[in-house]
Amino acid sequence: MKKARRALLGRSLKPVRIACINYAEEMMSEQVMARLTAALQKCYDEHFLPVWGYPVDLDVTRKPKPTDWQLVYFDDATHKNFLGRHELTHRGQPISKIFLKALSKDDPVSLAASHELFEMVLDPMANLWADKTRHTQYAYEVCDAVEEDAFVVNDLPMSNFVYPSWFEPFKHPRGTKFDHMGLLKEPFSMTEGGYVIKKVNGRRLIKQFGSPEKRRRFNAEDRRGHRSEFRDPQGKHHPGRRAAKR
Repeated sequence: MKKARRALLGRSLKPVRIACINYAEEMMSEQVMARLTAALQKCYDEHFLPVWGYPVDLDVTRKPKPTDWQLVYFDDATHKNFLGRHELTHRGQPISKIFLKALSKDDPVSLAASHELFEMVLDPMANLWADKTRHTQYAYEVCDAVEEDAFVVNDLPMSNFVYPSWFEPFKHPRGTKFDHMGLLKEPFSMTEGGYVIKKVNGRRLIKQFGSPEKRRRFNAEDRRGHRSEFRDPQGKHHPGRRAAKR
């Protein structure tokens, strides 16, 4: 059943190799990097893979192969290896970035890394949308709606994520799960610590928050290099806007 589902979704059964690269010289040692990557692999294989069906192999390296996707850790967005575009490496492969100095004390690196990993695998280009109505679409982001909720793997907090049912606007049978931790009760909903990105009438992008407190925390974050900024052409940190100002 899992094989059939993967084939229908259009990807090879061969695992995607994701190079995990540590450029965060100040904030993360190689030992911590190895422990984190092992926990991410276990979390992915035991929790995310059975739900979504895309296998990956995480490999700690400083020399990624041309076909590798990348999960890259930086101290901040001033690093010499920081790439302006969020979604592709210079070889044209998907990439996600975690900036450790931008993380708050309530946002451990494992939570941010699992969030980025899960979302990159399902929507590598950050360009997929799910229809709720004829006029409203939701960004195909699997962690944003529940991003402050976590479960533990190898003593490290990992990001909650939504299930395929979350993107389906029709009525579901009683007992349907919409997220991994079972916190949500219907499609396109969110927890108090979550947010969603909506597109209205094919043009206008709106960020909707689970609570006023979440909005304040979000607005205080350094969003450079984040997927939400790439989705919004009018976003302050969108690469196209930055290039236009040069």
